[in-house]
This record gives sequence, C-alpha cells and structure tokens, in this order.
Amino acid sequence: MTATTNGNASLNGDGPSLSHRIKMERKQSSPMAPAFMVSAPGKVIVWGEHSVAAIAAAISLRSYLHVTTLSKSKRTISLRFPDIDLVHTWSIDELPWDAFHHPDKKQAYYSLVTELDPDLVDALQPHIDVVSPDRSEEIRKIHRSSASAFLYLFLSLGSRSFPGCLYTLRSTIPIGAGLGSSASISVCISAALLLQLRTLAGPHPEQPHDEARLQVERINRWAFVSEMCIHGNPSGLDNTVSTQGKAVLFQRTLAAAPAVQPLWDFPELPLLLVDTKQAKSTNHEVQKVASLKARHPKLVGSIFDAMDRITREAAELLEDDEFDEEDDTCLQKVGELFSINHGLLSALGVSHPRLERIRELVDHEGIGWTKLTGAGGGGCSITLLKPDIAPEKMAKLEAQLDEEGYEQFETTLGGDGVGVLWPAVLKNGMDEDDEGGMEIDLDKFLNAEGTEGVERLVGVHGSSGEREGWKFWRVESR
Repeated sequence: MTATTNGNASLNGDGPSLSHRIKMERKQSSPMAPAFMVSAPGKVIVWGEHSVAAIAAAISLRSYLHVTTLSKSKRTISLRFPDIDLVHTWSIDELPWDAFHHPDKKQAYYSLVTELDPDLVDALQPHIDVVSPDRSEEIRKIHRSSASAFLYLFLSLGSRSFPGCLYTLRSTIPIGAGLGSSASISVCISAALLLQLRTLAGPHPEQPHDEARLQVERINRWAFVSEMCIHGNPSGLDNTVSTQGKAVLFQRTLAAAPAVQPLWDFPELPLLLVDTKQAKSTNHEVQKVASLKARHPKLVGSIFDAMDRITREAAELLEDDEFDEEDDTCLQKVGELFSINHGLLSALGVSHPRLERIRELVDHEGIGWTKLTGAGGGGCSITLLKPDIAPEKMAKLEAQLDEEGYEQFETTLGGDGVGVLWPAVLKNGMDEDDEGGMEIDLDKFLNAEGTEGVERLVGVHGSSGEREGWKFWRVESR
C-alpha cells in the first residue's frame, strides 16, 4: 500500500494538518517526558512450512514507533501510521474507562490474557466506528483493526490520568507479505505503553539474561492481545519472534496451544529476502497440500517426516556450541538444509514459477542457497548468502531481479528483538554527537521516504554497525 508521507493529511479528515498541529503543540506545551522510540523486527519461517515443527527467525527489517508526551492540558491521544495512511485522534476522557476498569474486567500489566473480553470489545466499538469513515471498506477494515488493537491495549494498561500522547508508526517491513508486520507493530505498542507505565526493567548492557527474558515475556503477552484484536485467533508465533528476536522452534500439537521453544543462541546470518510480488492465498496452499495428502497419504507423510527431521537437525546445528557462522563448512550445512527443505516443499506443489526463477538466478551466480518462506504459491523467498561474494555478481543478480519486477532486501537473520531509544536521540558519528547526538525530529520521521529513508533516519543499524543509543533486552545465553 502506498505510504502517504507528505505531512498534509488532516487530523480525522478536517482542520489543520497533523504536522502543523504537532508543531503548534510543541510550541504551546512542555512535554512531561522526553520523546522516545521503540522498534521491533519482522520474521520469516526458515524451515518447516506445512509441517509439525518449524523454525521462525527475526529479520533486520523493523517497525519503529515514536512517542511524544504532551502537556497536562492536552487530553488527547493520536495514532498516526502513514504507511497505511491512517491518522486518528481520540479524547482520553471520552474513552470507555468504566468498562475497562470495572473490578471484574481490569487487568494488571503482568496479567496473562488469552482471549478478548466481548464486553470490552463492544465498549470499544463506537470509538472504532469513527475511524476513517470516508475510506473504502477494504482500507477501513485495516485502519479499524489497527485502531482496535491500539485502544484495547491503551485502555487495558492505562488510566484516565494517562498523559496525552502522539504515537507515530513507520515500518520497513512489507505489509501483507507474511513477514510479521502486524506483530512487529503490536510489539512496539505493547513495549511503549509498558515503558510509559514504568513497569519494565532495562534494557541496559549489564542486565542479567534471566531478567531480560522476564521483560520480554511481559511485552510479548500484551503484543499477543494486540494480535488477537487484529487476527482473531493468532498462533502467537509472530509476536514471540518479534519480541525476543533470535529464533523459535514452533511445534504444532494436538492441544489448543502450540509448543514454542526459544532458540536463544541462534546466530546472525546474512540473508537476501526477495518478494515475488505474486499474490498468494495461505488457505489455498494449505488445502492443496491436504488434498495431495488425502490422495497419497504414505508418500506425503514421508515428506512431512523428512521436513520435520530437517527442522530438528537445523535447530541442533545452530544451537551447537561448535557452530561458527563465519566458517564455510558450517554455513554450507545450513544452506543445504535450505535447499533440501525447498525441494520437499516444491514436491508438495506449493512453489511457484516466480519462486523457482529466483532460485535459478541465485544458483547461476553461485551466491547462496534459496528456499521459499511461508505458505508458498508466491510471496517471498529467502537466500542464505555465501561469505565474500564478488560485488559484481551481487550487482548482476540485483539488476536482473529489478528488471523482472522483484522487490529485494539485503537483511540479517536471527538479530535482536524489541529495542528502545530513550530519549529519541541517536549518535551518528557527526559533529552533533559532541552535543549529545541528533534528536529524532517527528516531522522528518513522518516524511522519511520509504524503507531506506526510515532506516537512514532512525534505523538500529548504520553503515558501521549498531548505532549508539538503541538498547535491547539481550536474551542469548552465551
């Protein structure tokens, strides 16, 4: 969906532009707390699509949430998400606090919420119905599910005395591509609200891993509530990966809830992510595999068994203390598991000519190992890149992919989860670092063009590595 980032969209459809109002509010009020930012990654399925066990890992494409606290006289909250052209403001005092804070309904910040309360959903509805009334039904549905998730968390965690705030979201994760964009946003909202409530410890460099994991779990619980608002019955996989980073081993069981085992020591690996731009239907691909299994139960069952073994072998390989991501032999073993898994998925009929074309181009240049990620039938591919690739080979591949209408992202697999920039000040190795760094200007954040613009302005990684200012709850054990 095309992002509207020119700053001219009106607040709730009328009056001055949001960027103009923000400037007025800045001049007229003294914020009660410094502006801060939260960021969380997207995810890919690395092994095990359509099988019992799967591994999903964080990618370095991320969502970013900028939070500005207003003065006591400003009794509104605004949600702005220019990537989907969403902007809306609510009066804090007019929200249904009585419903959410009724003794039978009130949740604590540490509560485990496994289902939405129908009464609270009903109480929210009048405040959701007023969002984007003049847009198409398709756009309205997206905007209202986002608003519902935000308000459900805001009212569950906040109170009538909560300060007025501006919540501004940008994402470098392609929306609707199966890369966990909604979960990434849910994690950002959850972490931001919990930080504002001062219920999180850290993050800081000396924080014990066990304590960091407790904070991550607290964020993850409320991110899952947000995902329920958006998707109804999510698995919890996407928000778990986005919160903790690294990777998880996800096992479907006969019980209602799948088993999720964190892979705390999953290494960071270089990845080329390519979007085929081919529309897909997850349900269609799932049904296709089910039909094939019904016709050939033993044969397809053996394919499932093989994919399950691949996933478990990959988990053992990557968690082994002897694994070295810079060793060619170790990387080759991982890459071969990519290739074998893709071959089995192709045998199930869930590949697509656009996906096979990516494999052909990558194999021709000899730069890595490629497989589809997600349900298949289109969507995205992931390529584990070999070390020391000749620049001319990479440039040739990128040019060919561009020419054939693919969208590509050089990213990293298995990186950090949720991170915090408090206050919203970055050090970039420039003169302004001597004066404390560069304050993230909200207008610049709103108007940053595309993925590159957002990453250049606020990205957690710069050209020389991790940028000073961003901090993460480190969960690895070694």
